[in-house]
Amino acid sequence: MLGGSTGCKCRENVSRGVEIGKDDCTTMSKQFAAKDRIILALDVEDDRIALGLVDELKDMVGMFKVGHQLFTAYGPDIVRRIAGAGGRVFLDLKYHDIPNTVAKASAEAVKLGVSLFNVHALGGLDMMKAAAVAANETAAQLRLPAPIVLAVTVLTSMDARSLRKELKVARSLPREVAHLARLAQRAGMHGVVASPQEIKMLRRAIRGEFVILTPGVRPDWAGKDDQKRVMTPGEAVRSGADYIVVGRPVLNSQDRRAAVVKISQEIAQHCGTLPA
Repeated sequence: MLGGSTGCKCRENVSRGVEIGKDDCTTMSKQFAAKDRIILALDVEDDRIALGLVDELKDMVGMFKVGHQLFTAYGPDIVRRIAGAGGRVFLDLKYHDIPNTVAKASAEAVKLGVSLFNVHALGGLDMMKAAAVAANETAAQLRLPAPIVLAVTVLTSMDARSLRKELKVARSLPREVAHLARLAQRAGMHGVVASPQEIKMLRRAIRGEFVILTPGVRPDWAGKDDQKRVMTPGEAVRSGADYIVVGRPVLNSQDRRAAVVKISQEIAQHCGTLPA
């Protein structure tokens, strides 16, 4: 598992596709290939398309994200099929329920063999603790690798105004994110899912090993879509992100492998500078 990083150093000779995995980013905890930072969001409606993407890109990205759309359509079997095809899975279901229910769901996620899954930090300390304990105990009992378990702080589709006006949260957005991240760490989460705009703040606020996965990542050549707090892949990694989630910029590209290469090149080119 990748722990909390404070930046990275990358070789900048990312080649075109085949050699992409040889460009290592060095974090505090381990050497981390540039491609392994990329999680491709399988936000598609057809299992054949999803599995085709896995077959096409499994050698170029670290994980594939299975979210609500694909999971609701095809159930746990789609996770098994992706894993069987050689893809590592980030199960992005953001569990948010009473502690006992989330604990049972977390145990099932481990049995599916996912590499990473998440819960909602707003579910509270007890709920997050239950998820962490269930994941670790189930992995130990079945002698399976324990997945990374992250807590979602504030969705990247929300901004300061929606947090204040719609949810009536009095704290500023950065303070709310920091509060939820500290709560997640206390609960035994490995880290958080957070906007690129909060990465540097979280690196200052949280001590010790702490994973940051960030959606809301868009290359300069792609639009923002429906996410309001965005950053380019290179900027996100330089700021201290361990993993980035990319979807539409790759899925909508006429040459998806070339799009992934461009993102990996950008990550490598930014990895020589420590975050401020």
